Amino acid sequence: MSDRVVPLERDGAQSIDRALSLLSLVATHSRVGMPLREVVAQSGLKQPTAHRLLGALIRGGLVEQDPETRRYHLGCESYVLGALAAERFGVHQLAANSVVRLAHLSEDTAFLTVRRGDFAICTHREEGMYHIRAQVLSVGDRHPLGVGAGAVALLAALDDDEIEHVLAACEESYREHYPLLTPDGLRQLVRETRERGYASNRGLISPGSWGLGIVIRDEAGEPCAALSIGAIESRMDEDRQRKLVRMLQTEVRNVEARVKQRLDSRRAEASAALQR
Repeated sequence: MSDRVVPLERDGAQSIDRALSLLSLVATHSRVGMPLREVVAQSGLKQPTAHRLLGALIRGGLVEQDPETRRYHLGCESYVLGALAAERFGVHQLAANSVVRLAHLSEDTAFLTVRRGDFAICTHREEGMYHIRAQVLSVGDRHPLGVGAGAVALLAALDDDEIEHVLAACEESYREHYPLLTPDGLRQLVRETRERGYASNRGLISPGSWGLGIVIRDEAGEPCAALSIGAIESRMDEDRQRKLVRMLQTEVRNVEARVKQRLDSRRAEASAALQR
């Protein structure tokens, strides 16, 4: 009996791992969707396996397929789960007002970027009133740490061993998609960010598009997200950069204060529950 149970359990765990990997892959491209051939190519799975696992995700509401384009997107249940998880783990709700305020005060585009492993994901973008906008992040965009001001701030907040792991893990992506971001260049950006206390992207991703970013730390003091402002180069002279950095510093303090308040509130609730 045991000779049969172990392989079945292993196969089941493997299927779950593969399904979760597909869910993450679809999430990365959810804004435009993914055709099955791209899912197969990027996942490395055979087409029947990918199709079967996607079908299971669709039945669970985590993924949906557009009936016209046949592309796969995140489903409604993914939104529901994300909204429920955000209350406990997410910084988005705590930072939303700060992103809006940064866009209003700077008149440029403000962003919230969150860390997911070796990558940074834009979860909030707020447009300012200035009529010329830099070519910058859109909500849902996922790039390796170090790509963009917020992602540089996150990378620089890691310890040196973690940074080297990220550079090695994302080496091919940097080389293929971001030729100006060499390993040595990223290490220099890390040094500059640590010295100044904020990250700067001087047109390294899109010519003429500059950005400034500062990391946000969670309840444990770990880097979890970053606030950033993007603008065209002509609006990023040294005097204005100093003003934007002060805005970012103020809002990061506000967000981290809210994070602390949330932790204190949870502790008080836990203490009250123990006393009942």
